[in-house]
Amino acid sequence: MSEENKKYTDSGIEVKPLYTSSDVPADFNNINDYLPGTFPYTRGVQSNMYRGRLWTMRQYAGFSTAEESNKRYHYLLSQGVSGLSVAFDLPTQIGYDSDHPLAEGEVGKVGVAIDSIEDVQTLFDGIKLEDVSTSMTINATGYILLAFYVALAKQQGADLKKITGTIQNDILKEYAARGTYIYPPKPSMRIITDIFEWCSKEVPKWNTISISGYHIREAGSTAVQEIAFTLANGKAYVQAALKKGLDINVFGKRLSFFFNAHNNLFEEVAKFRAARKMWAQIMKDLGATDPKAMMLRFHTQTGGSTLTAQQPLNNISRVTIQTLAAVLGGTQSLHTNGYDEALSLPTEEAAKIALRTQQLVAFESGVAETADPLAGSYFIESLTNEIEQAAYKLIGKIDAMGGSVAAIEQGFIQDEIARSAYEYQRNIESGKKIIVGVNQFQSAETEKIPILKVDDNIRVLQTEKLQKLRSNRNHAKCDQILQGLNDKASSGENIMPTVVEAVENKCTLGEIADTLREIFGEHK
Repeated sequence: MSEENKKYTDSGIEVKPLYTSSDVPADFNNINDYLPGTFPYTRGVQSNMYRGRLWTMRQYAGFSTAEESNKRYHYLLSQGVSGLSVAFDLPTQIGYDSDHPLAEGEVGKVGVAIDSIEDVQTLFDGIKLEDVSTSMTINATGYILLAFYVALAKQQGADLKKITGTIQNDILKEYAARGTYIYPPKPSMRIITDIFEWCSKEVPKWNTISISGYHIREAGSTAVQEIAFTLANGKAYVQAALKKGLDINVFGKRLSFFFNAHNNLFEEVAKFRAARKMWAQIMKDLGATDPKAMMLRFHTQTGGSTLTAQQPLNNISRVTIQTLAAVLGGTQSLHTNGYDEALSLPTEEAAKIALRTQQLVAFESGVAETADPLAGSYFIESLTNEIEQAAYKLIGKIDAMGGSVAAIEQGFIQDEIARSAYEYQRNIESGKKIIVGVNQFQSAETEKIPILKVDDNIRVLQTEKLQKLRSNRNHAKCDQILQGLNDKASSGENIMPTVVEAVENKCTLGEIADTLREIFGEHK
């Protein structure tokens, strides 16, 4: 076959015109290793998958003030979401209060502004934390947001042993792909293992980390790179926890993952299947013996970078394909993007259509009625195997450098992502990769899409709230607690009990983050 007639997935894996039984890997026929709910979990982490319980339908939301976001949460809950997913603004993500000079122009823009326990009380007003699972996309300040959430749960009289949810808490991908880090890698890893240790005793059902391939993919990686770099990061977190003396069979059960779903349907399904199989083996090799500690459980979000500002209604179809990929791939939780998100934060109408897309797939398509419905497809099984082999090859290179932290410090992961992003963009510009409505099938844009605008006065409102908070608290007590946090950070003691005490006594997010900046410094 001539080169121009060859077809490839977005990861560069050649797609043959026809697949037969000779393309299926040898271990496919070992039926005992090939059942859902059994090691290595290629076909799913539950024996009956969605017949037992559907995936959690989340809608990622957070903008403006806590009051505005709270209204959106109540609306989404009334429309049938089964879990909340919180987006935070940039100052919150990088540890600055809303009145900090560097926060100007960013307060409430890409997520909700959270400065204190009072904002968190408003954010979840009328929502019982014992009754809802909450996912928070927060990394460098994940330990503070977790403390806010736990403090509010205590105020509500909730049983902390029943509280469920996830903090993303994946700092390695911030250095590699996204950029919302504060502290250098080593102290950041220490904070994460403190969270693992503390949660295992205090909030045992909480997922202490969501190891994220999503942002690696958004930065331009391929599907193969997404799982290779994510699983390599996962290994680094497990090794750090083992070094601290934690039990892999305890903390391993609370590790979760966060992946992207793009448009190449079969490659995405194969990617999810390969990731499950690989992680089970990685955890077994690291010493896990409890089956639940070897299971890769993951949340999926549809691909933000695949959405187009041109002909935005086409994005509804893209999100539908991506929803199918996530469900056919066995996701435990899913957020679907609004069709207008290439233009702005989603409007209420766009968020509703996105949620309805999940509900249509769940209740009308039939794909949820049997576990891993694409299993046994010659193409899917061959592609799962090829993705697995290609991802292991990349992980081998990272291991040879000394693991993820070393590979990030040497710029290897960043360079690999940049190279793939450049190649993908070049293929779009040359017309080799068709994007409907962008480089082919263009049309004059006549329809005005309504967009969500965030008020620029939010920083003023947040500043007024902060001034009031600071004037109504015990300053001597706050200073004493922050000094105690400083001491624990220096001595190596677990910081989490003191962080919870700090937020309960109205210390702000910025004050807590700055206390650790003094000890750990900032990553440049």
